[in-house]
Amino acid sequence: MNDTIAAISTALGIGAISIIRVSGNEAISIVNKIFKGPNLKEVNSHTIHYGYIIDDDKIIDEVLVTVMLAPRTFTTEDVVEINLHGGISTTNKVLELLLNNGCRLALPGEFTKRAFLNGRIDLVEAESVMDLINAKTDQARDIALTQLKGNVSNLIKDLRNDILDILAHIEVNIDYPEYEDIEQLTNNELKPSLTLLIDKMNKILAKSQNNIYLTKGIKTIIIGKPNVGKSSLLNKLLNEDKAIVTDIEGTTRDIVEGTINLDGILLDIIDTAGIRKTNDKVENIGVQKSLELIDKADLILFMLNMNEPLTDMDKKIIDLIKNKKYITILNKKDLPKNLFFDNINLNNIVEISIINNQGIDELSKMIKDMFLNEQIGTQDYTYLSNSRSISLLKQALSSLNESMKGINKNIPIDMIEIDLKNAWNYLGEIIGETYTDELIDQLFSQFCVGK
Repeated sequence: MNDTIAAISTALGIGAISIIRVSGNEAISIVNKIFKGPNLKEVNSHTIHYGYIIDDDKIIDEVLVTVMLAPRTFTTEDVVEINLHGGISTTNKVLELLLNNGCRLALPGEFTKRAFLNGRIDLVEAESVMDLINAKTDQARDIALTQLKGNVSNLIKDLRNDILDILAHIEVNIDYPEYEDIEQLTNNELKPSLTLLIDKMNKILAKSQNNIYLTKGIKTIIIGKPNVGKSSLLNKLLNEDKAIVTDIEGTTRDIVEGTINLDGILLDIIDTAGIRKTNDKVENIGVQKSLELIDKADLILFMLNMNEPLTDMDKKIIDLIKNKKYITILNKKDLPKNLFFDNINLNNIVEISIINNQGIDELSKMIKDMFLNEQIGTQDYTYLSNSRSISLLKQALSSLNESMKGINKNIPIDMIEIDLKNAWNYLGEIIGETYTDELIDQLFSQFCVGK
């Protein structure tokens, strides 16, 4: 944290401009050594200056240099950004000069990491920086911006304050038992407050799952017997011939993936190998992969052909997916019907004909309705949107539920306090009030260099 770091902040390649960012106590003096123009040590903060980058007396490039003095910067350190003409050779040369004059090459995400460690942003806001870079839809961008503004962090802080209020009641009771009866505190004070807090966290979890779908996409698999049209459906949804389609059973032996955008909802969709018994070793591996993906999927598109009777393998698949979110797709509606379900109940049935392009719009609408209902376009984005945060929130909720169980069993109040403190700490990990060095290193290593 005491050294000065530098990195290229724009994509390396041919373009109009490149930006090299420098941050640290020596940022201004180091850049000043290679800059021919105004003395950067004497200029005002948040100003831009025209000049040249030089190597001894040789001009390397004509540039604009932005100077930003601590603490009003992203890292809260002195920051200098060099705007130069885009190009691999020139950009690398300027970076080389900075490194030769005292800078260290920044690690992935190190600028954002310094912003976090210096108290400029918390962990939720830090993660939103990368989410904003990776956003593939308008909704994903809006979610990242909401988190970057601190709205989600304030939501977590409010939950922690609610727990602190409960803990304060407990501490007063423990330290001054003569002022309040323990049983009265438990029944009349803690239980209603804890019930409200648990309800609030359950609602946040439910809303956060929608944000996960909007930012990360819905993990979707297409399953069914061979030759029911799985690969054809994938190609139709992707609007490209990504999967090989033939009349030969077992053509798809491995998973084929693609991403589609349904009005702002991303579907990470996978075409799986047709599920059947086979002696072909390679095909059998593909079938096993298909079965394993069922447990990992957010949505299953189960395909059947309307002109073929239900088989034992179909019934086995139905049993495997009965507790999952799935849509039953009946393909080949243009052919005579020979498919009957008898006493088998199937949900969310849509009839299509891929060859005649029928029912595809109905399928898309069913997917949107199943996951987001009326919320598309009106979603409140002030919720969590990544697996790390949601996992910690679930652990906090689990601790609160343990506290409630303790209250119902009349467990001593100081034991209930332990679970409440655990919940408070889990929430602290979400925003980075409590963290380990290993977590921070792992999290920021996923960022790009220069951010």
